[in-house]
Amino acid sequence: MASTTGVRSDPVGGTDLDEESAISDRLTGWVLTIGGLLGGAAAFVLIVEKIALLRDPGYTPSCSINPILSCGSVMNTAQAEVFGFPNPLLGVALFPLVVATGVAVLGGIRLPRWWWLGLQAGTVFGIGLVHWLLVQSLYQIGALCPYCMVVWVVTIIVFSYTSLHNLGRGHLPVPASWRTASEAIIRFHTAIPVAWLLILTLLIGEAFWPYWRTLL
Repeated sequence: MASTTGVRSDPVGGTDLDEESAISDRLTGWVLTIGGLLGGAAAFVLIVEKIALLRDPGYTPSCSINPILSCGSVMNTAQAEVFGFPNPLLGVALFPLVVATGVAVLGGIRLPRWWWLGLQAGTVFGIGLVHWLLVQSLYQIGALCPYCMVVWVVTIIVFSYTSLHNLGRGHLPVPASWRTASEAIIRFHTAIPVAWLLILTLLIGEAFWPYWRTLL
């Protein structure tokens, strides 16, 4: 993050929020780098498990733990190949871009506005897909894939911090009347992803409560 204070002008579009309100580039870089690595690793493992399952229909994936936490139950559904190929291939292809962005930011490279807007669009797509898959897992398939859940969590966090970074750096236009709210959201940046993930945890708990209570 630049050492100047006050309001900064972005040469590629928009006006940055106050330096005190903006998320530091270093934090954004670490979130994208670590998140991309975790998401890419989970997606890669899912592909490996899918190949093993195709070779041997009787194979039990390493993430099939119990009747609810069962990758095998999810992998064999149509939802696992919503675009005609295994969903994890998207993660294997796209998470490296997230990592590259994070590394570039940590290296002090100021990426152009179009790059950040492209990443924003990609994370919006990811969020939509993640929540569709969540609904399908909870209310149609009746099982959860642990590795998929890692991808879900990473996608939510990457989307959150990409959005906050774009707001703070002026890549996303903010009406003057929303400026105070935007600064507050950025200042308390952990609140949104934490609340979001807590809500999803409650939904998972409620959907499978009859099973969870047998473990108590």
